[in-house]
Amino acid sequence: MMQPLEGIRIIDLTQALAGPYCTMLLGDLGADVIKVEPPGQGDMSRGWGPPFVEGESAYFLSINRNKRGLTVNFKTPEGQHILHQLAEGADVFIVSVPRMESLRSAHIDPDTLRSLNPRLIYCAISGYGFTGPKAGRGGYDVVAQGEAGLMSLTGEPEGGPIRFPTPMADISAGIYATIGILSALLAREKTGRGQFLDVALLDSQVTWLANVGGSYFATGQRPPRMGNVHPTVTPYQPFRTRDKHIIVAVGTERLWQRFCALLGVEDSIMVDPRFVTNAQRNVHRAELIPLLQEMLEKREADYWLEQFLAEGIPAGPINFPDQTLADPQLLARGMIVELEHPLAGLVRSIGNPLHLSETPVAYRLPPPLLGEHNDEVLSALGYDGRQVEEFREQGII
Repeated sequence: MMQPLEGIRIIDLTQALAGPYCTMLLGDLGADVIKVEPPGQGDMSRGWGPPFVEGESAYFLSINRNKRGLTVNFKTPEGQHILHQLAEGADVFIVSVPRMESLRSAHIDPDTLRSLNPRLIYCAISGYGFTGPKAGRGGYDVVAQGEAGLMSLTGEPEGGPIRFPTPMADISAGIYATIGILSALLAREKTGRGQFLDVALLDSQVTWLANVGGSYFATGQRPPRMGNVHPTVTPYQPFRTRDKHIIVAVGTERLWQRFCALLGVEDSIMVDPRFVTNAQRNVHRAELIPLLQEMLEKREADYWLEQFLAEGIPAGPINFPDQTLADPQLLARGMIVELEHPLAGLVRSIGNPLHLSETPVAYRLPPPLLGEHNDEVLSALGYDGRQVEEFREQGII
């Protein structure tokens, strides 16, 4: 079955998470992704662990499927020539180098490569982008989370700032880079020309302020840290049951009425003037939540979840990751990918959430060993076995 990006070639010089996550998504959609790494050490995330599986970093394995592996020392003229050849035949060239001067000194900057291939889409992912007073600074996920205002809002009201436990700034930048590349590919169909795409972690992370930013613009007031409650909807939060926590999201007045009827409080709490509208419930949250909590903790989670499901009230368990990754819903939707790796054996990773009816994603290749496809890629560029071996001996690949 055809895939959306069949015939699209992507040269990936990124490391860590944002760029590799982007190119993995594009590889899932059928693109031929050539992951270019420094000889000897490779992508920095190859060393991030434990855990390691037969010497392979679980971190690296989680975000590098559907790619071919090539090692190139692009600090050498020969390595730069190889990258120029790759760029000439590519559709997308993606880097994660934060300074334009560094790209120019290596002769792999946007102007150089797009002069060789005007149809090339050149994507750069960095901490702050290439414009503005902070351009050129190195950027990391946790710094972006803090600088974008998210950490100041995360955690309980009496506590300090809390980092989100997964690298959401990196993942967000990877997703936005994917959207940008797909948009540029579509635009190229109309114009015949590629373009330069500048994606910053800080920009990507600050989009998570969407409704919070809207509230600030409307009021001029700094948003408070609110823990697990919603700033404008009540009840919309976790509750303790007899055996574990669940989440309940009563987002409309009709759901509130069903919720109250289910709890048997339609003649008391539901008609209490303090709680009759969502706005009033927000104002009197401190009085309402203990009343609801007292009722919900009298029964087990499964009982309440079954009751809420029957009434169409959004609710669910608060799972640990091992429970989530064994959820029959996710398994049924193909969200757990299994690929056979030459060293690590069966490698599982999180699937691509795009479910296209006519051109579905496909999982073809396990994460590559360092330089696994050197001979294959260089042979396609016209190098014979002797030249490839010389490159290897000289540390060029």
